[in-house]
Amino acid sequence: MAKRMAEVKRKTKETDVRLKLNLDGEGKCKVKTGIGLLDHMLELFAFHGLFDLEIEAKGDLQVDIHHTNEDIGIVLGQAFKDALGDKKGIKRFGSASVPMEDVLAQVTLDISGRSHFQSELESAAPIANEEDIKYSKQDFDHFWEAFAKHAGINLIIEKPKLFPSAHGPDIHTLLEPVFKGLGLALRQAVEIDPRRKDVPSTKGIID
Repeated sequence: MAKRMAEVKRKTKETDVRLKLNLDGEGKCKVKTGIGLLDHMLELFAFHGLFDLEIEAKGDLQVDIHHTNEDIGIVLGQAFKDALGDKKGIKRFGSASVPMEDVLAQVTLDISGRSHFQSELESAAPIANEEDIKYSKQDFDHFWEAFAKHAGINLIIEKPKLFPSAHGPDIHTLLEPVFKGLGLALRQAVEIDPRRKDVPSTKGIID
């Protein structure tokens, strides 16, 4: 089987992002975005998806994290699309349920070539890293919406189930099982089905 790898670079007046991806890796991850929580979440995503992932990003964080966060999502989506090539033999669909403390995250996706993003993640107080850069639900949505659009994926993140606890979950506890679930679901969807010799679509093509 041909190596399913991609390298994508994107440079604008606001950001400079470089990314390498191996779909058939070991979960090795080296990420430096300047956004501490996003780095941690992408490490979890790659580890559980068994994707080798390298990201180096510089952006106008003195303004806010919006441009850097969104552009990393764009480049990650482009890399998945490039690495998948003609998509012959992939399983195409993936889903995962992941618990963490009092949260149960549920993710479903389809590598259909037609992008769609829906998130029912509940709001929670943004969490700040050591540089006091905050990461919120809106930042999460912008990241994965950009990813889904550029990867050509239908991605649905259901409303997490929250179980009674002494205190409600913070944004870290909400995001962590979702990123793990996204890694697991994508790992399932990009796996090669030995019984599938062609593109998994009755159209015979996935854009």
